[in-house]
Amino acid sequence: MNTPEMILVSSSNIASIGYDEQNQEVYVQFLNNTLYKYKGVPIHKFENFKCAPSLGSYLHRNFKNVYPYEKVG
Repeated sequence: MNTPEMILVSSSNIASIGYDEQNQEVYVQFLNNTLYKYKGVPIHKFENFKCAPSLGSYLHRNFKNVYPYEKVG
């Protein structure tokens, strides 16, 4: 599996995030080392996620139950 370049973030639950523009997929690596992929996410949603004051809250409100996702690692 090819994951995009991951960006380290400051969060109480998330270690790093990445975006695959070609496939419109957001990758979220949690501090417990699990990796999830959210599918069909437009680039502007990822940009908003990257800049959100709380990544965990943004993820919960804007990605979960909105975009299909799967555990990939």
